[in-house]
Amino acid sequence: MSIFSVGLSGLSAAQTALHTTSNNISNVYTPGYNRELTLLGETRTGSGVRVNDVQRQFDQYVAGQLNAANSAFQALRSYQTQVSQIDNLLADDKAGLAPLMQNFFSSLEDLAGSPSDPAARQGVIGAADTLTAQFRAFDDYLQDMQVGVDGQIRDEIAQVNNDAEQIAVLNREIALAKARHGEAPNSLLNQRDQLVAQLSERINVKLTVQDSGTYNLTIGNGQPLVAGSNSFSLEAMTSPEDPTRTVVGYRDSAGNLSALDPRNINGGSLGGLISFRDETLDKTRNQIGQLAVTLAVAFNTQHAQGVDMEGNPGEAFFAIGAPRVYGNSQNTGSASLSGVFGDLDALTASDYDLRVSDAAAGEFTVTRRDSGESFTATLNGAGELEFGGVVLTVDDPAGLADGDRFLLQPVRAAAGDMETLIRETGAIAAGFSGDSGDNENALALQNLQEKALVGGAATFSQAYATLVGDVGSRTNIVQANLAAQQGLTEQLSAVQQSESGVNLDEEAANLIRYQQYYQANARVIEAGVAVIDTLLGLRA
Repeated sequence: MSIFSVGLSGLSAAQTALHTTSNNISNVYTPGYNRELTLLGETRTGSGVRVNDVQRQFDQYVAGQLNAANSAFQALRSYQTQVSQIDNLLADDKAGLAPLMQNFFSSLEDLAGSPSDPAARQGVIGAADTLTAQFRAFDDYLQDMQVGVDGQIRDEIAQVNNDAEQIAVLNREIALAKARHGEAPNSLLNQRDQLVAQLSERINVKLTVQDSGTYNLTIGNGQPLVAGSNSFSLEAMTSPEDPTRTVVGYRDSAGNLSALDPRNINGGSLGGLISFRDETLDKTRNQIGQLAVTLAVAFNTQHAQGVDMEGNPGEAFFAIGAPRVYGNSQNTGSASLSGVFGDLDALTASDYDLRVSDAAAGEFTVTRRDSGESFTATLNGAGELEFGGVVLTVDDPAGLADGDRFLLQPVRAAAGDMETLIRETGAIAAGFSGDSGDNENALALQNLQEKALVGGAATFSQAYATLVGDVGSRTNIVQANLAAQQGLTEQLSAVQQSESGVNLDEEAANLIRYQQYYQANARVIEAGVAVIDTLLGLRA
């Protein structure tokens, strides 16, 4: 090879190196960009230089670690955003239930002191109205949170589908580019890896790289989200167990839609929302509902033992929401269940799953959702099931079918229907005899404050303190985990940037170096031209 040709090869290599360096500099702030490096080598003849590759500086292992860390971080951040709202609500001394319950029982103390005083009686009704209004407000707030979470879940699902579709399209474009040119443009690879990173922030995905370089992504229990150039859609659907709840559905290649187990959807903002709803939001509503039910039922029971100023037995003082039972939409039987409250000591703040294990015998397998404890319950002669402080009635036992499932929410929405029923001051049953000075039942009603009625183990104030403590503890744990996860994510991000990020100082030095390299090769070409001119001059 002539000096001229050697110089041309160096000039071409310098141009490629300058282009690579310029591209790195211009994309220093481009999200998902991985710096490129021009790899040079000798020609096969050993004369001159050639560009072996413009290599993308990308470490698949580090990227995978960073995506997993980001997925966990986004889940915790999403969870923390939601749980802090409940914590702030319950921890507010002025807006909390504790002072209102204290005011209510203080009004009963005033009533016991002056059982015939209309002002004292009106004070009880007013305090009861304020207390029930706050129970309803709490439940409304938490219900609105669930509606908001369901809306965010739908938005996250839409974004997951959009990212998955784009990754599938890039898989196809990258495969076509490799078939045409022998290698894929680095820009397409960067776009695909950036989309995987974005997707990981929404839901935890497992990435499998095929021998061809194609990306396959799976979620949950191995359901494919991206397989080559095909993507599979997630859908926001109504839960087959609970018609009030939005869950994540998966549509397979045959077009069948099925609800995914929420326990298999973890990581990312979508997983964080679902975890918050299932772990904290549901539990908080249940605990408030249990407190409301216990207070209302215990008070009504004691109130009924007294008589009002007309000598009539005390009527129900509070109204409270009834247990809710939902039949699974996939049940084959026609039976439905309804419930009323029974033994307050056995009432829990847990939901229950019921499965018909033997329809002919009226036998059910019951599972507590909070503890996973399972036991068998059988219909009695009246067609009833009794457990967990609830009495369930089957409307049509003959309509039960083996395998049918039901979801029992004993206290989930009870507080939302709580209200004061007594409007006339004379209807308060303050005594047992009806005499104007009889305060025996008022004292008994006041003494309910100190009895361990909630779950048979806690007073009303203790139960509420436990509720506030549970939410506060979970909030602190999530915040601590979030801080730790943020530190890990930042460390991995620094590692990733050291490998793939653009350093402007380094690239500026490379720009000068390759510029000099270009100028030197240009001088080689000039020398080659001069030699040729000299040779031509000798022949003349």
